[in-house]
Amino acid sequence: MKTIFINVKCELGRAYQVADEAVQQIEQVSEVYSTSGQWDLMMKCYLDDDTDIGRFVTERLQVLPGVRDTFTVIAYKAFSADRSS
Repeated sequence: MKTIFINVKCELGRAYQVADEAVQQIEQVSEVYSTSGQWDLMMKCYLDDDTDIGRFVTERLQVLPGVRDTFTVIAYKAFSADRSS
C-alpha cells in the first residue's frame, strides 16, 4: 500500500463540492482537508502497490467537476508517537 497526498486548486466557490464528491465517489480517498494558501484542499489517498499514480490522479481526481489544478506528493514513511511501527 502506498500513501499519496494531492493538493487541489478548485474553481472559485467549488472546494466543498469537490471535497464531498472525492470522499463519496473515490474509495482510495481517505481524508480531505480544506487548507489555506496556494491550494484549497489536501487529499490523503491510499493506493495499492500496483496502482499507477499518474493514471489515478489524471483519470480519477483531475476530472472531478471543479478541479483546476493538482500537485501530488508521495509519502515514504509515516512517523508517530505509536512505537509499534
